[in-house]
Amino acid sequence: MRVFVAGATGAIGRFLVEQLIGDGHQVVGTSRRPEGVERLRAAGAEGVVLDVFDAKAVADAVAAAAPDAVIHQLTSLSGGTSADNGRIRREGTRHLVDAAKRAGVERIVAQSVAWVYEPGDEPADESVPLDLGADEPRLTTVNGIVALEDTVAELDHHVVLRYGQLYGPGTWYRRGGVADAVLHGDSSDPAAKFLGGLPANAAVASFVHVADAARAAVAALEWPDGVVNIVDDEPAAARDWVPVLAAAVGAPAPEPSSGRAGWERGATNTLARSLGWDPRFPTWRTGFGA
Repeated sequence: MRVFVAGATGAIGRFLVEQLIGDGHQVVGTSRRPEGVERLRAAGAEGVVLDVFDAKAVADAVAAAAPDAVIHQLTSLSGGTSADNGRIRREGTRHLVDAAKRAGVERIVAQSVAWVYEPGDEPADESVPLDLGADEPRLTTVNGIVALEDTVAELDHHVVLRYGQLYGPGTWYRRGGVADAVLHGDSSDPAAKFLGGLPANAAVASFVHVADAARAAVAALEWPDGVVNIVDDEPAAARDWVPVLAAAVGAPAPEPSSGRAGWERGATNTLARSLGWDPRFPTWRTGFGA
């Protein structure tokens, strides 16, 4: 296929472009900056500088690329606010889908998240409703996801990938990343507020390595329409995974504690595995160290 990748130089995008090209696809990728376009071209893709909040620019870029499919990997997390990411999910997604419609593109794969399910005691599968009764600031995140997923569903063929917490190169959860700094007592990065200090409590999370997240996006080009959790095999309480992450980055482990919000429940990957997705890092226990 000829694939238009929005957000091609982000944490997932870097792996995604490489894997798409390795599988024989042609790739047109977007970046916010010229240096990102240069990296895309060096990797064997076509590149375009794009402001996704400019509807005409998005329409022109998609029309010029004439793709068979669009892969949406846009995020905006560096500013440290849910509102920034909510805007890109609402407006950026709207512009991408409108551009795809005008260009006659019927297939889209889009990045969502797996921690927006309503409260519960067990890891959530895709049938669990989203947490529409959440309080702010969580409700801003949930509403952004609802807008993204509803907009993507306007295309005839659409797959929404609800990713777990991303770790690995280019993410917060890596040596030298935001989580590393927080565990070493430095919360100066604006994004650190999303991590809440990384207490080793009972809050359950699901993780996925960025390389496995990218592999899912490539595979999803052939999947049936719908929503799929992309998480590893082991949802876990922070009191279990935080010490392992701390050891991987050479930081002291926080003392174990109790307490969790009802929505901090993790997610299951049964559907993704039934579609043939087989993560190379099936658990954060080995993935963090790798």
